Amino acid sequence: MTPATELRPLDGFRVGVTAARKADEQVALLRRRGADVEWAAALSLEPNHVDLTELLAATAEVLSAPVDLFLATTGVGMRTWLEAATEAGVYDDLVAALGAAEILARGPKSVGVLRRHGLRELWSPESECFEDVLTHLRGRDLTGKRIVVQEHGQSLSMAAHALRRQGASVLTVPIYRVVSADDPSPMFHMIDLIADRELDAVTFTSAPAVAALMEAAVSVGRRDDLIAAFQSDVVASCVGPVTAAAFEMWGVPTIFPDRSRLAGMIKQLETELPTRRDGVDVRLSDGRTLIVHSDSLLLDGVPVELSPAPLSVLNALLINPGFVVSRRALLAALPSGQAGSEHAVEMAVARLRAAIGTKAVLTVVKRGYRLAVG
Repeated sequence: MTPATELRPLDGFRVGVTAARKADEQVALLRRRGADVEWAAALSLEPNHVDLTELLAATAEVLSAPVDLFLATTGVGMRTWLEAATEAGVYDDLVAALGAAEILARGPKSVGVLRRHGLRELWSPESECFEDVLTHLRGRDLTGKRIVVQEHGQSLSMAAHALRRQGASVLTVPIYRVVSADDPSPMFHMIDLIADRELDAVTFTSAPAVAALMEAAVSVGRRDDLIAAFQSDVVASCVGPVTAAAFEMWGVPTIFPDRSRLAGMIKQLETELPTRRDGVDVRLSDGRTLIVHSDSLLLDGVPVELSPAPLSVLNALLINPGFVVSRRALLAALPSGQAGSEHAVEMAVARLRAAIGTKAVLTVVKRGYRLAVG
């Protein structure tokens, strides 16, 4: 038992958990650190809904002709596919077909499964983002290339269309589908807790969980309340950039650890939530110290006055110091009545730079802005 005098890092904080898989482990980690936890699975507790007939039909099509390029997206998907191929007696044929192709893998989990079966990836992005795999291919002439894409719970038909525009013949292999939780009541309750600002943070371990939450919020008419809460008082904590990207279309700022791991996400919350309560203290890349508490700002100990718009931009940038925040997210973060266009973001950024230094806020071309921290 923890002594009464020992303060745990998440004592006094209330955290929502949306995971279906490994939810018990995550809840235990949070409670061990003192958090009061609310759990509502966004997705079905049955992790992989596999249509074996559909999968084996796609496998037969893969084996019908040589594969030039194979895109692996998830470890669990690859493992499920290879297990199904083993049971169907076509494992050796599938491994041979994929092994003859150029293999690109989205992240370390898919790489790990591939290597255990004697398959070696040629390239994998450090970001673990499938979008970066597509970017890697964007400049190549894919005319006549036969590409196989392993799907990861959601359709990748748009990615397939993009590759076809580069001249490729593309086959997507649907390994499994993820679906919303059978009983939506706990998720509706979670939405109310978020929208009413009764939670300090909510954790997300997959992009489909984000989509399921937003779909449920729309169905009960609380989408705008939910987004507003995430933009101000409730932290959207994601396991990695792939999950965080699912929030971008909604203008919701997120935090995520350097490595896409559950332990990293929990560790980040240990520092993030107390910081939000006590105030943010960051060191800029030029050595100056920036302290923000509520509506007050100190730069190397000197008070700095900011109007609401640039202060809102600064607070959004401080959610994950050093990481890029999109213009859309900054636009959504502006005070009500000021979020008219991206020009409003540019004006707010200009005023912020005038107050804390032109080199303190960096422009990331075609992506947004980030705080220059050191």
